[in-house]
Amino acid sequence: MADLSGIVKAYDIRGVVGEQLDADVVRDIGAAFALLIKSDTASSVVIGHDMRDSSPGLAAAFAEGVTAQGLDVVSIGLASTDQLYFASGSLNLPGAMFTASHNPAKYNGIKLCRAGAAPVGQDSGLGEIRDTVEQGVPEFAGARGIVTERDVLADYAAHLRTLVDLSGSRPLKIVVDAGNGMGGHTVPSVFDGLPIEIVPMYFELDGSFPNHEANPLDPANIVDLQAKVREVGADAGLAFDGDADRCFVVDERGEPVPPSTITALVAVRELAKEPGGTIIHNLITSKAVPEIVTEHGGKPVRTRVGHSFIKQEMAATGAIFGGEHSAHYYFRDFWRADTGMLAAMHVLAALGEQDQPLSALTADYTRYAASGEINSTVDDQAARLLAVKDAFGSRAGTAVDELDGLTVQLADGSWFNLRPSNTEPLLRLNIEAADAAAVSALADEVLAIVRASDGKD
Repeated sequence: MADLSGIVKAYDIRGVVGEQLDADVVRDIGAAFALLIKSDTASSVVIGHDMRDSSPGLAAAFAEGVTAQGLDVVSIGLASTDQLYFASGSLNLPGAMFTASHNPAKYNGIKLCRAGAAPVGQDSGLGEIRDTVEQGVPEFAGARGIVTERDVLADYAAHLRTLVDLSGSRPLKIVVDAGNGMGGHTVPSVFDGLPIEIVPMYFELDGSFPNHEANPLDPANIVDLQAKVREVGADAGLAFDGDADRCFVVDERGEPVPPSTITALVAVRELAKEPGGTIIHNLITSKAVPEIVTEHGGKPVRTRVGHSFIKQEMAATGAIFGGEHSAHYYFRDFWRADTGMLAAMHVLAALGEQDQPLSALTADYTRYAASGEINSTVDDQAARLLAVKDAFGSRAGTAVDELDGLTVQLADGSWFNLRPSNTEPLLRLNIEAADAAAVSALADEVLAIVRASDGKD
């Protein structure tokens, strides 16, 4: 029997090509996905892939599995993940995107969705797919499906431009670091003909990532972008991850703009279109986000970390927008799916419709100092979490909740969240406080407990 326990994650399928993922395994996964979505009366699946060397072959194997179960395939070829979501939404078809996002070149993976870009996670289909493959995919006696090709890039770009109008922007010079990922494929189409000069960096599609990892949340990977913004006197810089569903922003000084700040800025723009709307934010975003949403007449709703939770809550509440600390941004007008490109367009529209530099514009949405994510390797996640809870829970004016890991709100307004990793023996710490000194002091206090060498308080 096959064992997929090492590659079926909470939100997607991901593993090392040739060791954990190969054509045979992926063919079976395709067949199992076809069986899953037949219950939704689906008759076709749309498939896209990124620029990794292994992606076209794995996508083709997946298509073989789907068609072997009698369903048709619409192949859109090279695509960003949000381009695949666009295809799933606009064609109303379930979809599969072959990418390992920002992971190194040896990895690949599959992000799956139902029709309308509805997420497929561990509890909404991935578990069933794993069980079907491990138990053996039943053969289908009917006729095989067929594969057709369709280019949706121009339609994707046109749709985004209906959601954010940049045609009236003042002229802007924007450096874009695609990290040799799919941003190099989508950015030229999206910004073609607009009053925005794109200064491209690493637009060549290369799944070996020869310049730097395609993970813009790691400060080391935006150094080139920061330098180029300052060198050419750009108005801003954008950095996309490998599959271009996340976008990170730097201002005209080359300084990073926190994703929480982007969340607040975009939320205000969306609330201007729909006053009183609901905005989703995960529990690690800055507390400035719910404050600003409330001040602008919106309703903030707090969720766990992760796209399946965000999308589920958006569907339940009718939310117009959602943002995460990891630079994932979700839009009701984009089938509640995440698209870094649309968030970037909102930022550029806000910048281009007034005369201030981006640093001044975003200052209004940045209120507190944050630590960023601090990871600690621990032997016993549960024991360390309990030790931190015991240490802080009894303090006067302190509030504790366990929606996702442990969140502690302190009497002075500072807070921290400590979450276990789902895949590694790590605890992830995020802190926010009034200033950098307060963040550092609180980090020292929490980490002293988390990293206690003897495993005791």
